[in-house]
Amino acid sequence: MISASTPFSDNAAVVGLQWGDEGKGKIVDLLTQQYDYVVRYNGGANAGHTVVVGDQKYALHLIPSGILDASKTNVIANGVVIDPQKLLEEIDGLASRGIEVGDNLRISDRAHVVMPWHKQQDALMEAAVSKARGDGNKIGTTGRGIGPAYADKAIRSTAIRMGDFADREKFTEKLQHIVTIKNAMLEALAKLADTTYEPLNADQLAEQFLGYGEILGPHICDTSHLLNDAVSFNKRILFEGANACMLDIDHGTFPYVTSSNCSSLGIYPGSGVPGGRLNRVIGIMKAYTTRVGGGPFVTELDDEVGNRIRERGREFGTTTGRPRRCGWLDLTVVKYSAKICGVTELSVMLLDVLSGFDELKVCTDYELKGSPLESFPSNADVLDQVTPIYETVTGFDREITECKTFDELPKAAQRYIELIEENIGVPVKTVSIGPERTQTLHRS
Repeated sequence: MISASTPFSDNAAVVGLQWGDEGKGKIVDLLTQQYDYVVRYNGGANAGHTVVVGDQKYALHLIPSGILDASKTNVIANGVVIDPQKLLEEIDGLASRGIEVGDNLRISDRAHVVMPWHKQQDALMEAAVSKARGDGNKIGTTGRGIGPAYADKAIRSTAIRMGDFADREKFTEKLQHIVTIKNAMLEALAKLADTTYEPLNADQLAEQFLGYGEILGPHICDTSHLLNDAVSFNKRILFEGANACMLDIDHGTFPYVTSSNCSSLGIYPGSGVPGGRLNRVIGIMKAYTTRVGGGPFVTELDDEVGNRIRERGREFGTTTGRPRRCGWLDLTVVKYSAKICGVTELSVMLLDVLSGFDELKVCTDYELKGSPLESFPSNADVLDQVTPIYETVTGFDREITECKTFDELPKAAQRYIELIEENIGVPVKTVSIGPERTQTLHRS
């Protein structure tokens, strides 16, 4: 047996460096064959990873992207909030397409459960806050109940975990007092929002969710114990981040963020694997910038160029279908995120979307009232006031989706990648030029 003091340099993480949707699922899928475990450590069903294999497209929301390789163990760890109904729909959808979901999926008994009241609270809170402010501004929640589920995790007395399904009597009793509290809260929120809500029935919910627990029971275990045993035996672990660093609850563009630590900083509390077990962090970034929902977006293009990027990049949410806001590449964002996440290498995705532009703009710095900023703003209101400093570079005319090596790319495309490396100070190891596995260029 390997001692606990042994360095485990073979473990790796894949994290997004912008506002999500960077293409993490594709990179996880490509890397899976090198690892024994693929671990999701944050977020909920609001995340969406798309993997294309040949003519087959798989949209994954809670299950790690490694599930497409039946020989790997996929772990939904304790830092994830789980909607059991959505998870079962995802399992059934994969099974119907011949993807095995059995012993290769493990779910933490410490992971918190997204309940129906969380979704109601999500929608009512957004409406109530907007009405109270009188400005119509919204954070841009997906309405999946993610934020309220994490809030209950912190409140504790109104939280439910996956392990609670194991004791039918205690679960039913617990649900009764939680539903009493939640009905009072939802009624008050509905009144503030000048709308109605559907009162919760504890008995019906108990039967429904105990049924989910019975089906999922064989997958539920102490995943922290599982993963630390794997570390002890020098198994290789790939951590798969959901969302992205700029949506991190602590380090993103607060309050326009998600409700978990989705940077690499969330790996250790979100999985139960202690620090020092990871020294390869792969930062995933698009060759341009997108985001969904509200919040500042310094390089946003609300014009024909932005629409062109959106259509070419198929920039519509995997989970929600919402059109994404699009803009030029913001290297100030990427540089900040790469530092926060301790990124050791970069993967640049969707470079093919920029084919056909005569020139491209890249934001390399910010100005505020005529003066350069020394650090990335922690205040979203300040970020909303900055002016991007652009570097204009030559575009590339021809399509690049058929290139087989990096050297086959047009010189202008190669220079674009080199510009990213120069500004971030981290090597670009992978360039994606299309959705399929084969449309990936590797650099030494």
